Amino acid sequence: TRFSHPRECWGSFVDVRINVPSVLRRELTRRQTGTVYMSSVCDPWQSPEEHYGITRQCLEMLRESGHSLFLQTKCELALRDFDLLEGRSDVEFGVTVTSTNAGVARVVEPNASEPELRLQMIREARRIGLRTFVFLGPLLPGLSDRGDGLDHLFHAVAQVQPDRVFVDRLNRRAGMWPAVASAASTLDPALPSEYKRVLFSSESSLYSAVLRERVAKVAESHGLLKRIEWCFE
Repeated sequence: TRFSHPRECWGSFVDVRINVPSVLRRELTRRQTGTVYMSSVCDPWQSPEEHYGITRQCLEMLRESGHSLFLQTKCELALRDFDLLEGRSDVEFGVTVTSTNAGVARVVEPNASEPELRLQMIREARRIGLRTFVFLGPLLPGLSDRGDGLDHLFHAVAQVQPDRVFVDRLNRRAGMWPAVASAASTLDPALPSEYKRVLFSSESSLYSAVLRERVAKVAESHGLLKRIEWCFE
């Protein structure tokens, strides 16, 4: 979408692909069964979904197709569709959390549900028999990648006991630096320089190594180390 919205800041627009259900119906007759990931870039339960119901239509088709599902969201609207997922051993449901600080989350993820509500969805997903995960990423330099911010994050995750915990660092993504820099500056004027060091300097690989050690130590203290799956080297 960076090519169809070249002058718009990432996160400021959403394109509704209203033909997705018809395309999916056709593709399901051609593809071998496998795992369908919803979704790696855009949240399938953004607010327009409440009106359009595109994700729900797709879930209805997929659950009868023999495909397993890997579902990831930041939005509590996903609870609406738990009636389609209950008891399904071929469904793994997870939420993304970058910080348990609601103020930080509102700046970094302005259209997402509160972090606490996301983690509550993991409790409910476990209750209805789904496999679960929490994706901690990106961990935010100076905010949730160290100290109390990181400890509080793992404490909150330990309370809901997901089956897996994915951990990722802040990475470079095309077109996203202006939005990242703006959010960081809003939270703390000193943060953009830290983010530049992490993303663009020769210290980036060293940061990754230090972060893994730091996260492993905190995860172990909360009994989650064996559930960690690293998303960065």
